[in-house]
Amino acid sequence: MDAKRVQGIGFAALMGAAAGAALSAHRGPRRAAIGALAGAVAMAAVDGTARALQRPNEIPAVWSRIAASAAIAAPAGWAAGKAGAGPLAVGTVAGAVAGAMGVRPQKVALGPVVGAAVGTALRGQPPAVVAAAAVAGFRTVSQLVFRDPQVSLLADRVPAAQLPFVVPLEARTRYVGTGYVRDLAEATGGTYREAAPDVGIVADLDALAGPDFDPGTTDPLVREFYEHTTRFTLDIVPRWRTWVRPGYLLYRTFVARPLGQANVPMNQREALRGVHSRIDTISDPDGAVSTRGWVRSFARTGEPIYVGIYTTYRHEGRGFVSVGFPLPQANFTATLAPRERAGGGLRLTSRARDGQTGHYLSYIDAESRDLSTLAVHGFTEELDVYVEDGELRADHAFALFGLPFLVLEYRMRRKVD
Repeated sequence: MDAKRVQGIGFAALMGAAAGAALSAHRGPRRAAIGALAGAVAMAAVDGTARALQRPNEIPAVWSRIAASAAIAAPAGWAAGKAGAGPLAVGTVAGAVAGAMGVRPQKVALGPVVGAAVGTALRGQPPAVVAAAAVAGFRTVSQLVFRDPQVSLLADRVPAAQLPFVVPLEARTRYVGTGYVRDLAEATGGTYREAAPDVGIVADLDALAGPDFDPGTTDPLVREFYEHTTRFTLDIVPRWRTWVRPGYLLYRTFVARPLGQANVPMNQREALRGVHSRIDTISDPDGAVSTRGWVRSFARTGEPIYVGIYTTYRHEGRGFVSVGFPLPQANFTATLAPRERAGGGLRLTSRARDGQTGHYLSYIDAESRDLSTLAVHGFTEELDVYVEDGELRADHAFALFGLPFLVLEYRMRRKVD
């Protein structure tokens, strides 16, 4: 048995011990100790069995994940009970948290409903039991209702060359920030240039040529924007759907801002304060640009909005754009396929179903540089860049499991010398 498997089973045992103690605590210290031992054995057995049955490039079985989430919920329910919360409140909150972690909007709505039902049905039971049952109940119901997976394990510890649609560049610190490309250059030994002049997010639009896109039909202004992005200023107008605003506000407060990444303006008033855009580059010893990082930040505060590494590659006669967003020891990559758009525009989409496009979350091993990658299903985006009335525009639309939640409207204008 390898060390990683032993470590995983050991962690499961600790989690089971905490759950067992919480579930038995109402019967006294002696029963809590027995419950902790029983919980440790049970969760160790669950984890060990799941790992033994797990096949390569497959995430653990759903029944083991449900058991683990219930074990995590039990101590939280016990703590809530000590604070005075009743079964209905504990069940509703536990279901709501589980639903929120499911991300899919339908699951977010289903979570508190299932939790409240469980809390009502188990009105006389200890809060730890209610919390565990609410989470297990929600996970079971959602598994039966939503058959398509939200994520799937695409690869486990494979060389980056096997996944050309993933940008294998991570953040080496907990904060990404606007200095990421500079830090990357220091780590890799390349030549760094901040705010490189007259450079684009792609070197040559012809690299995207394929059966669905002929760069020769593209409006010259669209081509200029991609190949010489720094010649333009950007104005952003975010159009958030109402239903996603509360969740995004929490995400932005507790994730995006502390992380220094993916911090989209909340409203037009905030966006109108100005957006600063630059492209930082890293060059090889021969002077060729090897890395292009598009850094966008709020002009007034310098707070990062996005830090994205833009790459292109070809596969079976088609060109693709991969945008990697560095995360601590990981990368979230969006790989998009080009499509022609009426009037000389360009559309980039993640909906091509060609085995390349999509969204991928990768852990990057610091020593071997191997990737462990999840395919993130249900998250889609489409970027339309076009010229209208002589003005360069772009509409960047995002959807989650078929529900549109955000459109970023861009207006790009040449900088005044």
